[in-house]
Amino acid sequence: MRVRDVLRQKGNRIISIGTEATISDAISELVSNNIGSLPVIDLDGGLVGILSERDVLRAIHEHGLAFGQAKVSDVMTRDPQSSDLDQDVEEVMGKMSHFRIAKVPVLCDSKLCGIVSVGDVIKVLYENVRSENQHLMSYIQGSS
Repeated sequence: MRVRDVLRQKGNRIISIGTEATISDAISELVSNNIGSLPVIDLDGGLVGILSERDVLRAIHEHGLAFGQAKVSDVMTRDPQSSDLDQDVEEVMGKMSHFRIAKVPVLCDSKLCGIVSVGDVIKVLYENVRSENQHLMSYIQGSS
């Protein structure tokens, strides 16, 4: 199974933020969209980083009460792990496990075109296993 299959089932709605936004802006986006991280893009739509809840906590610790005015570009994780549409989902799961990350941005010609989460991968794999089990049960019951 490829990343494109996961995005096809999930949809490719992307919520991102620019480098010049403040941490306060980012927190607002995270909360209003009920998400845990934001891909950070430049003016051309290229991925330059990702801002996670962990990055926000680090900003609070480092900047104190002024954390909300810090720029996303000063706090984000630069050069995040990413994927392309043709990458195998098992490879992406390996990245998630190895780097202890919950989301992997998907790039198309160096531009952000989707994001895949652990939950997205689990859902697609679960649906595939369920479907295979149903086919096997139908086959077994038909052979009797």
